[in-house]
Amino acid sequence: MGERRLARLAEAFDLKVERSFLEIHPETPPEGRPIESLGYPPERWAQLTANIARMGKEEDITFIDRTFTTNSHKALLLAEAARESDPGVFEALNEALFLAYFSDGKNIGNETVLRRIAEEAGVPGETVDLAWSDPRFEERLKRQHEVAARVGVTGIPTFILGNKWIIEGAVPTEMLKDVALKVAAAS
Repeated sequence: MGERRLARLAEAFDLKVERSFLEIHPETPPEGRPIESLGYPPERWAQLTANIARMGKEEDITFIDRTFTTNSHKALLLAEAARESDPGVFEALNEALFLAYFSDGKNIGNETVLRRIAEEAGVPGETVDLAWSDPRFEERLKRQHEVAARVGVTGIPTFILGNKWIIEGAVPTEMLKDVALKVAAAS
């Protein structure tokens, strides 16, 4: 949702977009774990998922009712490698990973699943192998995590506008536009 809202914002403003990746639950094993292990009371989880489904409908995205969460570490490494290799392929992979997890319920912690997603998005097999073997990508994720912790980012999506305004969550496009106008006026 954030990507689509950001794209609409880019239609009205000259944006410089820098994506950073944040692993929300690094303690999750690659095979995943039940949603209940996240510690949300069932009624709160139901409210969160209903809100996400409603917002997704506005963006023409179907969110499934998840029963498990996965470890996104290998997916994030793959995204880093794809971004370095080919920005166009990265965009396709980014969308494919999002839909695989949120709409199709795939385990994006599973290497076989990730290889299939990458192949369908046009990521060369050697880029996939490099993503999981080259320490540069691990180092990048580590640095991004450190920066996120330093500025107080704890969730995704998070938008930082003008190096001043931090907006966390899938907020409406109008809110992003309002803040972008304030940033532009202050420049």
